[in-house]
Amino acid sequence: MIKSNPIRVIAVDDHEVIRGGIKFALLTVEDIELVGEARDGEEALLLCEQLQPDIVLMDLMMPGIDGVTAIQSIHEQCPQTQILVLTSYHDEVLVPRAMHAGATGYLLKGVSNQKLIEAIHAAHAGQPTIAKEAVADLVEAAVPSDKADIELSERESEVLTLLAQGLSNKEIAEQLFFSVSTVKYHVRVLFSKLGANSRAEVIALAWEHNLIEK
Repeated sequence: MIKSNPIRVIAVDDHEVIRGGIKFALLTVEDIELVGEARDGEEALLLCEQLQPDIVLMDLMMPGIDGVTAIQSIHEQCPQTQILVLTSYHDEVLVPRAMHAGATGYLLKGVSNQKLIEAIHAAHAGQPTIAKEAVADLVEAAVPSDKADIELSERESEVLTLLAQGLSNKEIAEQLFFSVSTVKYHVRVLFSKLGANSRAEVIALAWEHNLIEK
């Protein structure tokens, strides 16, 4: 039986065959519904404003408004919508730009249908999914080549672990019996110590430094 409130997805790609592949991959998934398709960033923004989807699957290299610009616009205008990059391209410039613009995760085309579906579910729960190649690009961009050891306090480690589980600041506060403002402080410290610009970057860099288990 199809669930009454499926995860609503928009696919954004200038290649019809890619959009068709996404549509095919999601057809048999009971709790995910493809509610719209866009050929470029401008169409994506209009669709998001109209449909308020849960997830956007976003290509980066498109005519007109590019993916990174579209991510930033959607993130600002539809903050509840999670954006998953699905692209053929990655490097130490493009990946951090996309994540800093507001993407929740970064996948490469060619990912299996099962991995795509798992990433959609994870994004809906606020948890990032980042291709290993993209993780390497984030680390390359954010960490100096000599990579000094990063030391975290017990409280920072606790917050980081819950952050990696996709919990919000409020949920972390409830788990640790902190105030939300205290959690926000620890999150800011984590951003600073790890040299990150987003939660996804914090988690990716924490993996790299073995501060949390994948």
